[in-house]
Amino acid sequence: MNFKANVGEKESLTRLIAGAVLLALSFLAGGVLQWLVLIAGMVLIGTGIFRWCPVYHAMKESTAEK
Repeated sequence: MNFKANVGEKESLTRLIAGAVLLALSFLAGGVLQWLVLIAGMVLIGTGIFRWCPVYHAMKESTAEK
């Protein structure tokens, strides 16, 4: 599997910020919603850090600068 960056720098920063916001908001929710928001935040932070998105990979898309 090719893990070449497919997320651009600006999008990566946006994902990191959005992920951090969702992580913070997850503490305000309860039950299943809390877990869904927590997982979404973790996924955004992970794709922001590694600059690789499995959905983009499956669609053969990229926002990374060439």
